Amino acid sequence: MKILVINCGSSSLKYQLIDSDTEAVLAKGLCERIGIDGMFTYQKAGCDKKVSQIDQPDHKKSVSLVLEALTDPENGVVKDLSEIGAVGHRVVHGGEAFEESAIITDEMMKAVEACNDLAPLHNPANIIGINACKELMPNVPQVAVFDTAFHQTMPKEAFIYGIPYEYYTKYKIRKYGFHGTSHAYVSQRTAEILGLDYKKAKIIVCHLGNGASICAVDGGKSVETSMGLTPLMGLIMGTRSGEIDPGVMEYLAKKENLDLEGVMNILNKRSGVLGLSGLSSDFRDIDSAIEDGNEQAKVAKDAFVHRVVNYIGAYIAVMNGVDAIAFTAGVGENDPDMRKDVMEHFAYIGAKVDEELNKCRGVERVISTDDSAVKVLVVPTNEELMIARDTERLVLK
Repeated sequence: MKILVINCGSSSLKYQLIDSDTEAVLAKGLCERIGIDGMFTYQKAGCDKKVSQIDQPDHKKSVSLVLEALTDPENGVVKDLSEIGAVGHRVVHGGEAFEESAIITDEMMKAVEACNDLAPLHNPANIIGINACKELMPNVPQVAVFDTAFHQTMPKEAFIYGIPYEYYTKYKIRKYGFHGTSHAYVSQRTAEILGLDYKKAKIIVCHLGNGASICAVDGGKSVETSMGLTPLMGLIMGTRSGEIDPGVMEYLAKKENLDLEGVMNILNKRSGVLGLSGLSSDFRDIDSAIEDGNEQAKVAKDAFVHRVVNYIGAYIAVMNGVDAIAFTAGVGENDPDMRKDVMEHFAYIGAKVDEELNKCRGVERVISTDDSAVKVLVVPTNEELMIARDTERLVLK
């Protein structure tokens, strides 16, 4: 089956066409600056990327451009749309309503829309993409794959907040976690690489990028994760503060004469390694500055590493042990020094990283020594493939 995977943002749309039989990517690309001036990127497998400026007033136009490119007589990969068996959509927040991916129906969409307050920047954009595909491909099955669904296996003691319980019952304020599709893929792939029984393995996945989260996967289930009600919680990230004393918000508001929106803008967009370094939210820029002797950049990187170590250590305790630790996403896959700095803190449990094997970027590899008591891996994430797998499973059910 050929499955179109769609990931919609407010002004962008990423897409891949995947052959679920071989799991090969037939074509992929990106629609950018939707509603502004429009940039369209298309790349057929084995061919060079084609970039063009095409006006895209809305997501419906972007989806139509994708479908035209995929069926183009010269550069397309399917003869007509009838060859596309299903569409899989990334949806950021499913709340408590969705413990797994779901086939899209009118009633189901009402439940997705009810989660808009929980993810106001993401869910509305995801819904726009779904509606555009439904209109242009009315007879093709559509599936929603939720970032939050994988974490619905967390026990209540892990997801409940220490605030009056009535706010959970009234508003469902609790930890939800994100990057679930990535954590599911990487933990499963880690077990496959190591020959572990996924239903018995204890795996910690470190999804480290501009957005970052850590997940404890015990017996194939998420039992803890670092992000919370929103993606602001947890690790220090590119521009997000991560975990702070909530009292900081009131203190900042009074000192800087800010309203709540102003404080949240600081925590979401001006904090993290950008705020700490005063330079950039890009970890590559931070590393270059450290090489040039920039002490503030070093503080930012050290603080990031410290938080990663904190969460890994906590999750080892939560699971009462760990079999493997996997690094993924932009920073996790491409920063050998960061991985080395993190893992040095776990020599006490017999974890040993092989310095030569660790000299890698963006490749799937076991980087621990043969005698390491805990296996350490780099596993490039593949959320699109995970979405395609879930889509096929539900459509063929």
